[in-house]
Amino acid sequence: MPFWRNYYHIVWATKNREPFITPTIEPRLFAYIVRKSAELGAYVYAIDGWTEHTHAVAAIPPHVAVSHWVKTIKGASSHDLNQQGLPSHFAWQRGYGVLTLGQR
Repeated sequence: MPFWRNYYHIVWATKNREPFITPTIEPRLFAYIVRKSAELGAYVYAIDGWTEHTHAVAAIPPHVAVSHWVKTIKGASSHDLNQQGLPSHFAWQRGYGVLTLGQR
């Protein structure tokens, strides 16, 4: 097994920056993102945000492109939320921001 340490701070927003991430939705959304990340072999160290955006600090293995991780997380999480019978359609805005981090 290869040794790797790839840490990323990734930020993405709700469609049109709508304040959709309420205190009711947030725990389910964040837990889903952590579980889905694990399926990709990634580990989420921290996740938080505000009503219209999300920040995640994650270790993503080298065989998973950051763009693939983001696409998978955004697509799967919006699908999961929309299966819950929410009053309005949930969607993420296109794009994301990413920064690399050191070990500290």
